[in-house]
Amino acid sequence: MTIFEQAPALASLPNLRHGFFGRSGGASSGEFAGLNVSHAVGDDPQTVDRNRAAVADSINAGPLIFLKQVHSARVETVTGPLPAPVEADAMVTARPGVALGILTADCTPILFADPEAGIIGAAHAGWRGAVDGIIGNTIAAMVALGANPALIRAAYGPTISGPNYEVGEQFKADFLALHPTGSHHFTTPPGGQPHFDLPGFVETQLRAAGLRSIERVGSCTYAHPHRYFSHRYATHKGTRTGRQVAVVAMSQV
Repeated sequence: MTIFEQAPALASLPNLRHGFFGRSGGASSGEFAGLNVSHAVGDDPQTVDRNRAAVADSINAGPLIFLKQVHSARVETVTGPLPAPVEADAMVTARPGVALGILTADCTPILFADPEAGIIGAAHAGWRGAVDGIIGNTIAAMVALGANPALIRAAYGPTISGPNYEVGEQFKADFLALHPTGSHHFTTPPGGQPHFDLPGFVETQLRAAGLRSIERVGSCTYAHPHRYFSHRYATHKGTRTGRQVAVVAMSQV
């Protein structure tokens, strides 16, 4: 059984399909056990394809569209299937039937929808992309298609939390050079290194862009490795891990 979580504000929209998936269900085994949807981690390609199909079927969406995510602030406007891999970390579309998929394993997946304009988006917000402006760029790309920031509903899904995200002093210095008012996103345990609150920063960026409807879905990926794929947890354990997916699509009328 393929299990996913939803944001109430998005789930209430009759023509929207969405889901934040973890690792539960799926056909992968071993280190990738469960619903791994990435071809880039060493899993069997045919198994990954079956997992991707299961994801699409579970929310009644069409074939999923994926990017070659590179921790950038680049947004791709999608009008149909991509003929070749596109290096970007967010997608927007005004076309019904296009299912946007974002892969994560600690970074923050964000799904967007303007129900009045019929425009959706999906973003991969790792620390680099978030710091460099992927969230604002995604919203700007939606606005270019006709969306209104005040009407956009956003939900961000399972991601690593501050207590489990040690980043160090240099990261903190680099971050504050770009966001000098953001020191409250860091905590430093006694005798330890700074930790970064990535989901807190994501929410701050969403609010700064003018969004009023923002929801958080799911839990910390690192703290729940049997529920979600976590790259940092796997690295600490000396193993590999898969990638989960967040999906959004408008149904065709």
